[in-house]
Amino acid sequence: MRHWEGLGRGSVPLLLRASSWVIPGPGAVLGLTRGLRRGRLGACVTSPPAECGDYVGPLWPEKIRKALPNSEDLVKLAPDFDKIVESLSLLKDFFTSGSPGETAFRATDHGSESDKHFRKVSDKEKIDQLQEELLHTQLKYQRILERLEKENKELRKLVLQKDDKGIHHRKLKKSLIDMYSEVLDVLSDYDASYNTQDHLPRVVVVGDQSAGKTSVLEMIAQARIFPRGSGEMMTRSPVKVTLSEGPHHVALFKDSSREFDLTKEEDLAALRHEIELRMRKNVKEGCTVSPETISLNVKGPGLQRMVLVDLPGVINTVTSGMAPDTKETIFSISKAYMQNPNAIILCIQDGSVDAERSIVTDLVSQMDPHGRRTIFVLTKVDLAEKNVASPSRIQQIIEGKLFPMKALGYFAVVTGKGNSSESIEAIREYEEEFFQNSKLLKTSMLKAHQVTTRNLSLAVSDCFWKMVRESVEQQADSFKATRFNLETEWKNNYPRLRELDRNELFEKAKNEILDEVISLSQVTPKHWEEILQQSLWERVSTHVIENIYLPAAQTMNSGTFNTTVDIKLKQWTDKQLPNKAVEVAWETLQEEFSRFMTEPKGKEHDDIFDKLKEAVKEESIKRHKWNDFAEDSLRVIQHNALEDRSISDKQQWDAAIYFMEEALQARLKDTENAIENMVGPDWKKRWLYWKNRTQEQCVHNETKNELEKMLKCNEEHPAYLASDEITTVRKNLESRGVEVDPSLIKDTWHQVYRRHFLKTALNHCNLCRRGFYYYQRHFVDSELECNDVVLFWRIQRMLAITANTLRQQLTNTEVRRLEKNVKEVLEDFAEDGEKKIKLLTGKRVQLAEDLKKVREIQEKLDAFIEALHQEK
Repeated sequence: MRHWEGLGRGSVPLLLRASSWVIPGPGAVLGLTRGLRRGRLGACVTSPPAECGDYVGPLWPEKIRKALPNSEDLVKLAPDFDKIVESLSLLKDFFTSGSPGETAFRATDHGSESDKHFRKVSDKEKIDQLQEELLHTQLKYQRILERLEKENKELRKLVLQKDDKGIHHRKLKKSLIDMYSEVLDVLSDYDASYNTQDHLPRVVVVGDQSAGKTSVLEMIAQARIFPRGSGEMMTRSPVKVTLSEGPHHVALFKDSSREFDLTKEEDLAALRHEIELRMRKNVKEGCTVSPETISLNVKGPGLQRMVLVDLPGVINTVTSGMAPDTKETIFSISKAYMQNPNAIILCIQDGSVDAERSIVTDLVSQMDPHGRRTIFVLTKVDLAEKNVASPSRIQQIIEGKLFPMKALGYFAVVTGKGNSSESIEAIREYEEEFFQNSKLLKTSMLKAHQVTTRNLSLAVSDCFWKMVRESVEQQADSFKATRFNLETEWKNNYPRLRELDRNELFEKAKNEILDEVISLSQVTPKHWEEILQQSLWERVSTHVIENIYLPAAQTMNSGTFNTTVDIKLKQWTDKQLPNKAVEVAWETLQEEFSRFMTEPKGKEHDDIFDKLKEAVKEESIKRHKWNDFAEDSLRVIQHNALEDRSISDKQQWDAAIYFMEEALQARLKDTENAIENMVGPDWKKRWLYWKNRTQEQCVHNETKNELEKMLKCNEEHPAYLASDEITTVRKNLESRGVEVDPSLIKDTWHQVYRRHFLKTALNHCNLCRRGFYYYQRHFVDSELECNDVVLFWRIQRMLAITANTLRQQLTNTEVRRLEKNVKEVLEDFAEDGEKKIKLLTGKRVQLAEDLKKVREIQEKLDAFIEALHQEK
């Protein structure tokens, strides 16, 4: 059987050509599957020298006689093919009886009638007859090979299933292709642009839009796994497909544990839908395509191990609905993948359209001008044979004579009848049937090993692994050097810091933030109540003084004062006070939370977390909503507190007086500042600081002096000036040459009277220090009335009760809800890679990220190289 060894599986080389006959040696006739799988694609297609077997050269009878197998050997292999053996014997005897110098052929037969027949036939007819007989012989043995391969596939599947059953009993090693695919996945994350740092091989599938790229990939993967559309751009981002052998035909994404059963139509539809969703997710708003890669693993019995990357189809014109830069983006993505010197370029050309309309061939020629890593594939050859007037044009395309592009190999394939519902098996049968009957094979325009996607798959896999073995160790050395450089840079710049990548830094920041939130729950009740009471008084003090106290104090007796106060307090409690209190509590919680988040932690403080903490704080506060029922319960509590007028002891009375004095003194200070701004600097500031009054300030000052004279004459003057009083003041000022407007007199009077009233109230407050005794007797038989002190006690008590209520709600409910919001925000940020990149930035972070990736890549490369050596 030595004559049958060494031929590439699926290869049925043509033995005859019209001008000079190329006869493959004994190792290339109707053999099993080793020759083509040993990296001889380039030589087998572009030139027929020694790499394709024994090159015989022009057809000499002696060489043909030695090249042909003995009939006995054929009988041993296939005893049922008597006629084939007889035909080969006739051919062998014929050439044995001839001489090299003869120009005509003399066939040998057992009957005289056959001798007469062959002598009448011309040389050309004899050659045609021999070619046809040999072609039939090749096709028959091809079918035998296919049957044997099918049986081998079933046996291999049984073996893999047997191993699969024992998966729980022993730990299976990862396959070489899975290990290599993991290396490429890590590289994809490390360097999405695939620049000079990544020269590892992969098969890059490029072609014009609708040229049949996806169909070719599906035939290689033996499943209809990609989304389909009639004339529509379906591949919107690169798809990395890792093919490997396995007991079951399944597919899964690298970031998902779900397996899609490729033998079930519902799983295939779900897989196509998932790929389409991921593509649309990768495409950013305003774009049509994306450079982000989708990683898919496909396993199944009989699949050739390799890594392919399907790229968006190259377009000539941007149509409606596409982004204006779509064409340039596709070119950029394609060039980024093809410029890798170890990438195998699978150039797909539509055979059913004019070759001159192709765009991708020029692009491939630019990236690989010598064709040392390009495989040219002509699709839709069935349509081309029907439509092309000159069949030799297809041969010119296959041989690369119509393009400036050179290639390592040329293939012709048929990917179905254009019906998207066709099964892979139906397409394969149609493809084989077409090439068996095609004139392209019968007339020797195509060689048998140049046709069918099965032969293409074998050849591409051989080239891929040959390229991997030649380049992987060099790439590993490159990453070792990169790792050394990065480690040296880290030691020089951050000698005392650990190498924490972005995810590790995020976890550290997350723990710090959660500790700070827990610290918020440890704030003492006293501290909460103090800041709540102070903040609430700052918020409502203006309303209390201006809208409640001052109007009530203008009344003439205590009864009217108390009535006015009660009415205004009731209105205030019903409409504004509870809402103001909740706002104050929420703002206080935010302030305390911010204080814990932003205050420095001493020497341990790491400013790299500041942006992240600020973002977490803002997002948590944004999501937090105060309990809506708090206002209703708070309104009742505040109303009851303000209705109480009973001061129980002298200590509370003194506290109310102190509270009232503080409030009035603060208002008096504000009023003094307003008057000073109105009338300008006094004589001391004018002398000491060389300041002068403006003309308007001089007018205000004269008006103020005139109004103060009026108040001295009547210290119990009401809050508002009468019309005749305004006229009197204006005339007095005009007599001194000061022109004033009535509105200016009113504005000045407001501040002057306010100061006068506040000073009077403070004096009265001082008198009321000894008024607790009279208060207990309800001010009977006493000229001293301290109802204003009672008012401020009511306000003070309401503030204390409100602060206590809000503190309970804060510690029991709101702090816990805020802590829950912080945890949810941190979880969301942890899943958002872009958010982490945005919030954790800087040279230190990037250097740690690069170090982690390079180490991971190097470790995986070393493991892969070790496994590769073991396989050898």
